[in-house]
Amino acid sequence: MPPAPAIAPVVAAGAFACRPQPALAAGALRLRPWTPDDAPVLVRAFADPDIAFWNLEEPLTLARARELVAGFAARWAQERGAHWLVTETATGAVLGRVGLRCVSLAEGHAEAAYWTLPESRGRGAAHRGLAAVAGWALAEVGLGRVDLRHSARNPASCRVAGRAGFTYEGTHRHALRHADGWHDMHIHSLIAPDLDEWAFAGRRGGTSPRPSDQTRTGG
Repeated sequence: MPPAPAIAPVVAAGAFACRPQPALAAGALRLRPWTPDDAPVLVRAFADPDIAFWNLEEPLTLARARELVAGFAARWAQERGAHWLVTETATGAVLGRVGLRCVSLAEGHAEAAYWTLPESRGRGAAHRGLAAVAGWALAEVGLGRVDLRHSARNPASCRVAGRAGFTYEGTHRHALRHADGWHDMHIHSLIAPDLDEWAFAGRRGGTSPRPSDQTRTGG
């Protein structure tokens, strides 16, 4: 029997590493790469009990935060991840973060993650930032799929996913252990064909513009 034909990678190696990580514009928001000076933002974020609990982290020292920020840059260079701070364009104020982890350019998929600082919740930063990053990954990088996984006990993340245009696909039972025990995980996805659906903006009552409309790169 002849060998099976090789499957070409979805995205060729070098799509990340050959260029600096871009900033993304999303309406009144600007998503920018982390810098070493942003380590105190991580310290402040993980002092919030909700962020620490859902992200499986203890409150951070400044030294540990600096290690994590350095890791964000390393994962971009290794083409394994991409991480942004979500900021107000007008003021530069930090509202939260959105990132892509478990990136596989060859297989064309990544997993999104986010958090919002306590004082910035309820302002749409999470779903608009998530839509911007996912739209960039699908429309500009050329990935085929972006996943979002969160605890079934965190309904706010379901709302964020829906407003960002993600589709709920199902539940992985007993899938991740938190400090209080095992949690079922909800699975949401955004795939490349979703960017062309006319109903994208109105899915589940959301008001986000389509990622392909709202996302552009910038300095």
